[in-house]
Amino acid sequence: MYSPHNQDELITGRAFWFEVSRTFIIALAIALPLKWYVAQPYLVFGQSMDPTFEQNDYLIVNRLIYRNNNPARGDVIVFEYPNDRSQRFIKRIIGLPGESVEFNNGTPIITDKTGTRFRLNETYITHGDTTTLASIKLGADEYYVAGDNRPKSSDSRLWGTVSRNHIIGQVALQLFPFTEISYLPGDTKNFK
Repeated sequence: MYSPHNQDELITGRAFWFEVSRTFIIALAIALPLKWYVAQPYLVFGQSMDPTFEQNDYLIVNRLIYRNNNPARGDVIVFEYPNDRSQRFIKRIIGLPGESVEFNNGTPIITDKTGTRFRLNETYITHGDTTTLASIKLGADEYYVAGDNRPKSSDSRLWGTVSRNHIIGQVALQLFPFTEISYLPGDTKNFK
């Protein structure tokens, strides 16, 4: 039989708020480390990655991926802007440590560590440009990044390379808009 005075069956007001507080603290204890060390959400601001990512796309960045793996050409990454580490940028890696990168009429030309030169086949570029830039040699921990919308992108062509320790992680999920939900959005197949 139900009795409102039976403490085993009834949670009092004080006990209720204790349970709510405890649940909230446990949730924070789980969620915050996940956000800081595993996966972090970002909202796209600007047009530099259009059409791959557009204004207000909601992305999840894998913060662990580069602990055991090196960033690769074609990876879409979020990183600390080298000139103001409080700002976060999203770009695509096109040049790797030890390589040289130049632009000839908008086309990136890479010279790899063995001295082999090749043009990048950037099938994801829909807004090209005619930029021509002299070759820049990347250091042992430097990456050359560029936006997919080259005319609207502030990237390595303007402010230089990104150090490995500035890379936050790789874009792993796109969650919004709902019609664009995907795993490894912006991934390029057959990207040299």
